Amino acid sequence: MTKRTSLKLNDERQLLFDKASEIVARDASDDPPRSDVIDAALTHLIESYKNLEDVRDEYPPQTVKDCCNTSVLGMRYRTSIDKKWR
Repeated sequence: MTKRTSLKLNDERQLLFDKASEIVARDASDDPPRSDVIDAALTHLIESYKNLEDVRDEYPPQTVKDCCNTSVLGMRYRTSIDKKWR
């Protein structure tokens, strides 16, 4: 991973940040710093990935997809989004 000093926000990414900030905020008047929003999102991503890996061999693919409420169960940076169990 390369280290970058700036984060460019197109309209779609800004919308995602706004939605994520609402989730992380304590209440309607709270405006959390972007670094806190990014930390929360990264922590959630890592925990979700671990949870998926923990149950992958225990349950059928469709059950995992339904319970995790996702159709995407694997990602590759700049390559594709894979649905591993199709």
